[in-house]
Amino acid sequence: MNDERHSQFRDSGTDRRTAEQVPDTPQTRAPAYRLAFNDPDFMCREELRPVRLQLELLKPEMILNERGIESTVVLFGGARIPEPAKKDSARTETLAELSSYYDEAREFARLMTDKSMATYGKEYVVATGGGPGVMEAGNRGAADAGGNSIGLNIVLPHEQAPNEYVTPGLCFNFHYFAIRKMHFLMRAKAICCFPGGFGTLDEMFESLTLIQTDRMNKVPFLLFGEKFWRSIINWEALSEAGTISPEDLDLFRFVETAEEAVRIIDDWYANAD
Repeated sequence: MNDERHSQFRDSGTDRRTAEQVPDTPQTRAPAYRLAFNDPDFMCREELRPVRLQLELLKPEMILNERGIESTVVLFGGARIPEPAKKDSARTETLAELSSYYDEAREFARLMTDKSMATYGKEYVVATGGGPGVMEAGNRGAADAGGNSIGLNIVLPHEQAPNEYVTPGLCFNFHYFAIRKMHFLMRAKAICCFPGGFGTLDEMFESLTLIQTDRMNKVPFLLFGEKFWRSIINWEALSEAGTISPEDLDLFRFVETAEEAVRIIDDWYANAD
């Protein structure tokens, strides 16, 4: 339908506001009378899960399209990685040592946001989980450059509130991990994994699996901190065991600095042209 056809009909927002002004009677107080799309109890029913999944997929997609965002650079990383100024309060000595990657994530995001601004904020937009730690560093780096960044937050029992550096109009909240991960990857032009825990590992391995199985196009896939990643995953053992192919080890690269990561991404796309 074109806009003129749509304009012939009363819109749902108007009906929602009108329904809120009806007289208070036993009939209008009953849950059955509520407009279905304006009834939170109804929308949260078990039978409505397929609708909620669709809405979580659709809402961010529509907003990102309206903002003209065509590609992103994804930063995965631990919520517990402190910024260096606060490393003395880190829970472990290792976390204190890993604080250097907060600065690398922040600088990397700043450099990539400079590139994004050259495309009027359409390409290379930094996207994080919107929380603390490495995620905060990514959004903070984008803010340092004066640009926008995306935060894909999720409702958790603890800690996961949006950090203050996410662009407000690009800060999303999710119930479903699966849909959140889809939005991380739908526009990804590069994926960067910083040290982290279960969540980071989950995001990293799902992304690698999609690329390995050709369900997603290959993109620069960078693991910041070779020592960390080799200490927790024996990549070569997977290949030697035959559970992955030797060429699967070429799907990613280890990097240490923001400048190195930017150079690899630049070279990747320069050679693709």
